[in-house]
This record gives sequence, C-alpha cells and structure tokens, in this order.
Amino acid sequence: MIANKKEFYGGAGLMVGFLVVLVIIFMPIFHGKNGLDYLDALYNSISKGSAYYIPAMQKEAAALDGKTVSLDLAFAKDNQAKQIGEMLMKAGALVNIGGQKLKVEGDLGKILAACLADAESMYHNDGKALTDRYGIDERQATYNWYQALKAMEKNLNDQKLFAASKVVSAIEKKAVETVYNYYTVQPQKIMDRAGVVLFSLVFYVVYTLWYGFSIMFMFEGWGLKLEH
Repeated sequence: MIANKKEFYGGAGLMVGFLVVLVIIFMPIFHGKNGLDYLDALYNSISKGSAYYIPAMQKEAAALDGKTVSLDLAFAKDNQAKQIGEMLMKAGALVNIGGQKLKVEGDLGKILAACLADAESMYHNDGKALTDRYGIDERQATYNWYQALKAMEKNLNDQKLFAASKVVSAIEKKAVETVYNYYTVQPQKIMDRAGVVLFSLVFYVVYTLWYGFSIMFMFEGWGLKLEH
C-alpha cells in the first residue's frame, strides 16, 4: 500500500530519468565512444599532460656528462641482453655481450641522454623513431631501456655510486616507465579542457544525489521511514 502517492511517483519519475540518462551514457555518442570511455580517455590525456618530466630529467642527466662508468649488467634472457647491448652501443658505449650478461663501459651522461631522446619520441607517440633506430618494436625498445636502467641502478649502488644511481632511478620511473604506460595517449593540459572537466565533476555529484533522492522518495512514499 502506497502511503504517499505524490512522493512515491515523484521518486519513481526521478528513477526513470536516472535510467534514461544511464542508457545515454553508455551509448557511443561522444566522438564514437560511450561516456565512460570518453571521460577515461580525457582524464588519461590530462594525466599524461601533467607527467612530462623529461626536460627536468635531461638536466639531471646532463650533469653526468663526461662521467665514465664500467658496469656489469645481467638480464633474464640472452635475446634481451643482446638487444640492450646493441642499444647501448648506439648510445656510444663499449659493450661486451656474453649470453645474459653485459660488460658496459661508457659516458653515463651520453647513455642517459640517448635513453631520454627515445623517451621524448615515445611521449609524443613517435614510436617509428625507435623502430627505425633499433629495428624492433617501439614498446619492446622502451621496455629494454627500463630493464637496462634497473640493472644499471643496481650495479651503480653496488659500486657505491649513489648519486649517479639516484639519477638513473629517477629517469627509469619518471621518464621511461611513464612514456611506456602513456604510449598512444594524446597529452592535454587541464586548462584546455577545464569546461568539460568541471562539468564532469559537477555531473558526477548531481547524478549520485539524483539516484539517492529517487530511492529515498520512493521508499518514503511507500511508507518506509527510519526511526530513531
């Protein structure tokens, strides 16, 4: 038995409107995407736009120009070690490849500069630059840099070259890992899409309240109330 028909049907009307909007959200009408996919892509692009650390990393790497290092690096597979060895040679290092292990000697600043040049290309979604340079898939080349930097960081720490290791670690996380994760995403600045971002946040709050009030009105109209 409905205790308050006006309140109950008002809540039911709100619920119908809520469901209509929900159906619209899941329709591919937002540049060929549904609402969730569109906003996910938008926030990914804004996130990428705020994660451009490469210029700062280039300054830190430049401080290591002329610093010659000798490194013993180990990897999980022979093929990976061979690819990384060839990439390091293109960066100007002398490399002795022995199965899964590499002996590397070279200017650490120049090696890191080469790594960051590749990261810059990947940030701007120019994977072809890496494919042309190394003859392998651009994601694989970026992953190779990630593995190389991890191995370099460990060996530098073993040699107690902590300042250099810190720079290598920062480049690994802020440049190489970032561009790998965001590859193919177009970077945008939040101020360029401030209107859409503000609307999406306000809509989220309003839409959540919309659902809550529709449920509350229907239950109260039905005669169910919370008692203290």
